[in-house]
Amino acid sequence: MITWTEAGEEYSAAWRSALEAPPPARVVIADDRMKADTAYRLAREGTALLWRGDFQNARQLLQAMGRRCEPAEPGATFDRYRQAQGRRARTLGLLLIPYDEGHVIPLTRAPDVRQACEEVYGPAEGPYVGSLRELLGLIGAHEWRKKGVEVPALGARIHPHYGVFSPIRGEYIDLVAQAPLPGKRLAFDLGTGTGVLAAVLARRGVERVVATDLDRRAVVCARDNMARLGLADRVDVVAADLFPPGRASLVVCNPPWLPAEPSSPLDRAVYDPGGCMLRGFLDGLAEHLEPGGEGWLVLSDLAEHLGLRSRADLMAAFDGAGVRVMDRLDTRPRHRRASDGTDPLRAARAAEVTSLWRLAC
Repeated sequence: MITWTEAGEEYSAAWRSALEAPPPARVVIADDRMKADTAYRLAREGTALLWRGDFQNARQLLQAMGRRCEPAEPGATFDRYRQAQGRRARTLGLLLIPYDEGHVIPLTRAPDVRQACEEVYGPAEGPYVGSLRELLGLIGAHEWRKKGVEVPALGARIHPHYGVFSPIRGEYIDLVAQAPLPGKRLAFDLGTGTGVLAAVLARRGVERVVATDLDRRAVVCARDNMARLGLADRVDVVAADLFPPGRASLVVCNPPWLPAEPSSPLDRAVYDPGGCMLRGFLDGLAEHLEPGGEGWLVLSDLAEHLGLRSRADLMAAFDGAGVRVMDRLDTRPRHRRASDGTDPLRAARAAEVTSLWRLAC
């Protein structure tokens, strides 16, 4: 719950955040008369602004506040970059909007967000308050879910759900589409997310794929995509911590690429605290590979360029798990950030290589 004073009266409302942000302790009323400098100063001090004006004006105010946030300087360390990103997220997350029952926003010129909110929050049985910045993320995710992401390796679209990593970077998918298959009877796809790699394997002729994920949203998303693609009879999507029971001729894992702590649920597709998922895959590979089978590790070396993990650390993890490298397929990133001169991490992104490591035990 959050509480505030309005026209001399005390009010309270439920607080909702898909990002697991805590409810703000201090809340003041804001409307179309509030200046961006004032709004930014209050938010930087930790005061939330509950909006009572025009919805589109709130969006413009949020953009103006964003322009006032100080970015990390060019060439900043990864820690300083994340600190700047965290400050920005906390500050901009404090512009709040009210919702009536049924995810209806009682503001002028407010869009119909009922479906976008229900996809993430579930049914709304009463009024509540949430972050405008988070809502805009929900709206964007809803549009991606409707339109889907074109995946050339599939010749089809994948429809990501909110909180599930979108396959907008296609180079790692192309690696899985091109590597020689060690067998076609059974494959495991660990941490499947949207299910895109499981779908690629099935389209390549693998007779049965078991795709696993711990995240409930990912399991729902992957099952939805398999049904859309007509692959539900060949791809089993199950909730599991890495490996399903049994052995397969191929085990694929595309873990989060950066060994750092996530700061929100959305970060969990990018950050693998302490390299836990990577180690779990390597350590369990021998018990889940058939004789002559292969483990495919899809991993970027961005962590190496950021000083978060060395190549020696990765090779030591291979040795410690008793796996050997049979081959490695490399590709360069094709995303816009690799050439964005304003990105503080541009040098690391420009040097990044994504690899598919073919491993055997």
